[in-house]
Amino acid sequence: MAVYYCKEKQTFTLQTKKSTYQMKVDDHGVLLHTYFGSVMDGSDLSYVIAKRDRGFSGNPADSIYQREYSLDCLPQEYPVFGNGDFRIDGFCMQGESGACSCDLRYRDYTIYEGKYHLEGLPALFADKEDKTVSTLEVVLKDQFSELYVRLLYGVFEETGAITRSVIVENHTGKPVQLHRVLSACVDFDRSDLEMIHFYGKHTLERQFECQPLMHGISGIRSTRGTSSHQHNPFVILKEKHTTEDVGGCYGFSLLYSGGFEAKVEVDQSDTARFLMGIEEENFCYTLEDKETFTAPEVCMIYTDKGMTDLSHCYHDTYMKHLIRSWWKDKKRPVLVNNWEATYFDFNAEKLLAIAKEAANLGLDMMVLDDGWFGKRDSDNSGLGDWFVNEEKLGCSLKELVDKINAMGLKFGIWFEPEMISEDSDLYRRHPEWAFKIPGREPVRSRNQLVLDFSRKDVREYVEERLYAIMDSANIEYIKWDMNRSINDVYSALLPPSRQGEVLHRYVLGLYEVTEHLLQRYPKLLLEGCSGGGGRFDAGMLYYAPQIWCSDNTDAIERTRIQYGTSFCYPMSSVSAHVSVCPNHQNGRVTPLKTRAICAMQGTFGYELDISKMTDEEKDEVRRQIQTYNEHYALFQFGDYYRLSSPFENQDYVAWEYAAKDKSYAVISIIFTDVHANAYPTRVRFKGLCESAVYEVRGEQYTGSALMHGGYRIGMPEGNYDSFMLYAKRV
Repeated sequence: MAVYYCKEKQTFTLQTKKSTYQMKVDDHGVLLHTYFGSVMDGSDLSYVIAKRDRGFSGNPADSIYQREYSLDCLPQEYPVFGNGDFRIDGFCMQGESGACSCDLRYRDYTIYEGKYHLEGLPALFADKEDKTVSTLEVVLKDQFSELYVRLLYGVFEETGAITRSVIVENHTGKPVQLHRVLSACVDFDRSDLEMIHFYGKHTLERQFECQPLMHGISGIRSTRGTSSHQHNPFVILKEKHTTEDVGGCYGFSLLYSGGFEAKVEVDQSDTARFLMGIEEENFCYTLEDKETFTAPEVCMIYTDKGMTDLSHCYHDTYMKHLIRSWWKDKKRPVLVNNWEATYFDFNAEKLLAIAKEAANLGLDMMVLDDGWFGKRDSDNSGLGDWFVNEEKLGCSLKELVDKINAMGLKFGIWFEPEMISEDSDLYRRHPEWAFKIPGREPVRSRNQLVLDFSRKDVREYVEERLYAIMDSANIEYIKWDMNRSINDVYSALLPPSRQGEVLHRYVLGLYEVTEHLLQRYPKLLLEGCSGGGGRFDAGMLYYAPQIWCSDNTDAIERTRIQYGTSFCYPMSSVSAHVSVCPNHQNGRVTPLKTRAICAMQGTFGYELDISKMTDEEKDEVRRQIQTYNEHYALFQFGDYYRLSSPFENQDYVAWEYAAKDKSYAVISIIFTDVHANAYPTRVRFKGLCESAVYEVRGEQYTGSALMHGGYRIGMPEGNYDSFMLYAKRV
């Protein structure tokens, strides 16, 4: 058991192989946060908390004669609004009086083996036989009402992960309004930390940025109804001198696919408070008597061994305890998607020509993208009418799929189930199913509106149409897309006072539909997408083992996007394809070899008309697929190392996969700038056995030599040239 309760000291200590986390119930029943950091024993660390009268920091009623005791200055496990703590908080409740106030005090706890479950929400899981995972539940109660808050902690001893969630229970006899229910809080006894976050935009997601904490409040958020291209729900707080290989760093990953916030405040005492959860601007939830509200889960990891170790912990945790897909441990198909090959201009003849060439080149799957349904020859119409356009195809979907299957290929298809076009039969029948505010013209994006997934009838329609298409042919893969931010949020089925619940109910509806889909088709390979990486989050990985990383398929910009993604998410979840040049997003021309090496960083495929390739290009594609298949297990299950940063090194980007048993490794390097009279580039391997001997390009070296002395790579033949370097244990 990795959770320990000391009755004498009233402390709870959570232990993993990477970290220790501790909290304590003080004499007033306040749950204090006392420690989160490197592994230590269970000593009560509350003695380090400084208590003094700081002035203008109020004192709770039960400590009125203790002016040095103020919640405004104490490190708390779950701070709330209205109890004299003026810092940012995780919980705000409005009661019958109309005032916002709460004062949570400790009531009880439970410790048990295994992992708690969150109804309707993604969460880490553990096998029943796994004795290394434990749960702590701590019950808090408002001092002045029958409102209870359960704090949930899941402790994954082996991978170093600690999860947190919150369940609010209303037993007041009256409805209460929840204005804020964040999922996790950590109070640090220091502020000399730096925050890393991953900002961006459509076609340039998850760009790395590091900044020191400052006094006041700073943070990131998404109010777009999705986790968004602009900010990712993953944040690192690190010590100033932490690098890839050494130093302390804290990771916080939210398992949620809707709007979120992550914020930190450096206060008057030079301590920092970090909070993460559902964004509060568009949130107001009416909790009726006897009802409960569950907040999404946050996965926290600390390591004192640098950011590479932090990433390995997240990768291992998510591969073992988050991704559930039938495909998780199986080889994903190398596919070709027709989107950049044809866009909307296709018929069965064009598709079959691509499929025939795909089979000849050794690919595994053909994916039919947008434009196969309804009246859909542009992005102006047809969304919601999920009926096969047989006139456009020139045959039924089953006939097309059967012909593709006969070539030895699997078949996949694109959907955008959450959207609706105003020029569609569905909208003409059910305009009330779209998000629109009464009396106002809606904000349109990509000429489409958003279906109200908080409604059961909408979800039932979408499920019925998905199942009808799936049952009509042998479809083994779905690319689930979502191509706009959410605006004009209004549900016709909820009263005005409850419109603040819609966005969260929308996300719950999305999870319900995808869960039903996977229960009905358990061997389906589901790929997430939202204009590329607009919903690349841990919540979606619970349902989709891979996510289209970005609509930007340029190999050079992809190195930056995939670099940022790698800090939290397993690289096997990164869907990456080779596309045509000049690139359709930025016009850049890069060698076919380089495009493939970049795409092999993730789940591999092609996004171009391979039937129009030259014979020389086709031969190269065959070699690329052979290389990927040969090293697939390494790319899927090996440890990933960032050997250089594209945000610091302007000359090249390098990364490595190393087998967990240290038997071999592959380094990839892409040159992003070349110079006259340049000196050959040297790269140092990581993750090898110091004493073992490895063969590199026909020569033998010790692991110690390759990791400390490194290896010189040949000179690039031109800009954007690339290499793959193999080290195999002899």
